[in-house]
Amino acid sequence: MQPTDPDQFTEQAWDAIVKSQEVARRFKNQNLEVEHLVLALLEQEKGLTLRILERAEIDVPRLQQQVETFTNRQAKFATVEQLYLGRGLDIMTDRAEASRQSWDDKYISVEHLWVGFAEDERIGRKCLRSFNLDPQDLEQAIKSVRGSQKVTEKDQEDRYEALEKYGQDLTEAAREGRLDPVIGRDEEIRRVIQVLSRRSKNNPVLIGEPGVGKTAIAEGLAQRIINGDVPESLKNRQLISLDMGSLVAGAKLRGQFEERLQAVMREVTNSDGHIILFIDELHNVVGTGSREGSSMDAGNLLKPMLARGELRCIGATTLDEYRKHVEKDPALERRFQQVYVKQPSVDDTISILRGLKERYEVHHGVKITDSALVAAATLSNRYITDRFLPDKAIDLVDEAAAKLKMEITSKPVELEDVDRRLMQLQMEKLSLEVEEERGMLVVDKSSKERLEKIQQEIKELEQIHEKLGSQWQSEKQMLEEINSLKEQEEQLRHQIEQAERDYDLNKAAQLKYGKLEGLQRQLEAKETQLIDIQAQGETLLREQVTDSDIAEIVAGWSGIPVNRLLGSERQKLLDLEGHLHQQVIGQEEAVSAVAAAIRRARAGMKDPSRPIGSFLFMGPTGVGKTELARALAAFLFDSQDAMIRIDMSEYMEKNSISRLVGAPPGYIGYDQGGQLSEAVRRRPYSVVLLDEVEKAHIDVF
Repeated sequence: MQPTDPDQFTEQAWDAIVKSQEVARRFKNQNLEVEHLVLALLEQEKGLTLRILERAEIDVPRLQQQVETFTNRQAKFATVEQLYLGRGLDIMTDRAEASRQSWDDKYISVEHLWVGFAEDERIGRKCLRSFNLDPQDLEQAIKSVRGSQKVTEKDQEDRYEALEKYGQDLTEAAREGRLDPVIGRDEEIRRVIQVLSRRSKNNPVLIGEPGVGKTAIAEGLAQRIINGDVPESLKNRQLISLDMGSLVAGAKLRGQFEERLQAVMREVTNSDGHIILFIDELHNVVGTGSREGSSMDAGNLLKPMLARGELRCIGATTLDEYRKHVEKDPALERRFQQVYVKQPSVDDTISILRGLKERYEVHHGVKITDSALVAAATLSNRYITDRFLPDKAIDLVDEAAAKLKMEITSKPVELEDVDRRLMQLQMEKLSLEVEEERGMLVVDKSSKERLEKIQQEIKELEQIHEKLGSQWQSEKQMLEEINSLKEQEEQLRHQIEQAERDYDLNKAAQLKYGKLEGLQRQLEAKETQLIDIQAQGETLLREQVTDSDIAEIVAGWSGIPVNRLLGSERQKLLDLEGHLHQQVIGQEEAVSAVAAAIRRARAGMKDPSRPIGSFLFMGPTGVGKTELARALAAFLFDSQDAMIRIDMSEYMEKNSISRLVGAPPGYIGYDQGGQLSEAVRRRPYSVVLLDEVEKAHIDVF
């Protein structure tokens, strides 16, 4: 069969045949042969070839080198004006056609060409033998990639293994130890398992605020599946996270997105319930892939399969997005069972952080103290109001550890100070030496003395620099060795878990009582050595993340001073009246009332959803009303600037209230917010001063 009709081939197969002619000209061969077509197939970076060879465990660079070596031995011509079809390629395409017919396919595709190559006597069989393979092994690899699909379309190769291309296997990630441990959330995971075990409409949707741990619940389920801690109906199942973004990306023509999604759904249904889909940001499904004038979107494609129970799917979305997108489609909503995920408490967040601590220590190469974890949970809960636990607390720990790692890998402050001083003295020395060469220092005795003094100081500083530099490198090396041992320990623990899952108890015992114990002894010796050095008080590097590091990050995020976050308030609260009287002379009654309200709030005897106190300061001009508000801002938030002043004389009209708290939905300016609401949202820890409040319209109150 001569490969001259593109209608007989898929797009990838015909593209390889066309490019094989370029390959033949590149090697200056006049006969177009099997080796040229194989090299063209190997050069298809996003084609099916690499997946087939990977499944057959064939080293692609080695195969390519073998074929190129064989091609270089063929007859070469100075100029190649016309190519002639070689007998080997003709036989190969005949075998590919025979394979197409036996597999009942419509077009000759890339896999048929590889079947023809495997049976080629000139080069194909020799190459396979070098990898200890025969044609049947390659054919098995092709069938495992194809699955049960037939070649019915020109772009059929793009539809194979759609789940691998558009999804991530969470169970495989859990098996390889790439997922973080999931602490708590047992009730929510049990609820998800319960819904998945239903006969129909077995599709839970996790609904909760961003950052509360919806995706972590899916990862926790994947870890339970790997450990066998699930009912029989979920054992040995695959949990695959579907990436809607990659499904849509590059789908330019009408129908491409639908074809990709159908290919994914086909793989899921063909698995006979062995695959569970996880769709993060479920609201993106509604409307995805729809075109103008068409109501067909991903949601409508999923509905029939969800209703029949052919597809088990876990969704995750926020409450607002669920109401906005999914609830508007009752037919889609009724196919999901809601599982609400609440924000964990501060105590639960501390437990979660303790479970994650080891992962972050190994990643950053630092040690995280327990006080830092407690501070991260409590300070983020109190001062970071626009995000949710445990996400904001985890981010605090992560950033504080990253900051400390950066300090460890950078030069210490002491060494940088010596470097800067050395540079300054060397520049001054150079200037004086130039003057000495010109004979000017003979006259200026003080400059000559200064030069001698600089040279002596440079000599001393160079000795200090050498000492500090060697000390920094040795401490840095010790910390790197400790971190390397921790990484090895984590890998060993993962291997032990894998051996126990595979019931290879002999291997597990060897790793646990042999390698692991020896590694732990080495780690303990290194850590003891580091503690001894630190006890002498001569260290340049600090490897512990403390609560003060967490406070610094919170201060950077919220603008609240660090000493305010960590300082003991007991003494300051007891002496609050005296502190306010330093700035406001007299006004005993007003100061006492304000101080009592603040002490009540600090003692926890107030509604957390209401202000610390609301006061109406009345009196003539100049008696200290505004000054008391400034003093209060300085005490509470360590800055007189932490005060939002609003001139109420601007709100004398009834309709001006919208400027204060924002326009209602549907009105102009709704998305801009109000002067008061926006100011408080951006800086929640502030004193709000409503100046000249008597001039505002009565409805403003």
